[in-house]
Amino acid sequence: MHKNFKHKIKVYYEDTDAGGVVYYANYLKFLERARTEAIVNIGLSNKKIKEDFGALIIVKSCNIQYKKPANLEDELNVRSFVKSITKTSFLMTQIITRAEDLIVEASVHLVFVNSLGKPVKIPNVIFENFRPFFCDSIKN
Repeated sequence: MHKNFKHKIKVYYEDTDAGGVVYYANYLKFLERARTEAIVNIGLSNKKIKEDFGALIIVKSCNIQYKKPANLEDELNVRSFVKSITKTSFLMTQIITRAEDLIVEASVHLVFVNSLGKPVKIPNVIFENFRPFFCDSIKN
């Protein structure tokens, strides 16, 4: 069984529309924060990855499904795990819930690139530290 990165988010007024419902684009921000915290969880940061490895992690694509709305002052949980990984990229599944309610399910394709935007090999330290969070397959 794979592990999940977990991140809690509280919905603030700034996250909502006039009706008190989370604006759809803000879920992307919640997912980004959770991915950033996942990197911190393995002892790194986006800044450290850039400085030490000359690499950035960019979103190549995102498929997001909105299941139920979240509302002002809801407490949300974001679970993230690595669905598959290659030498230069990985596919992360991220799920946002409120208690037992599924709010959002997303599949995010992330790529490691250099300063010119060209794909580069994922640093071994990241690959190894993400290993407990792999769930499906590892591709060469």
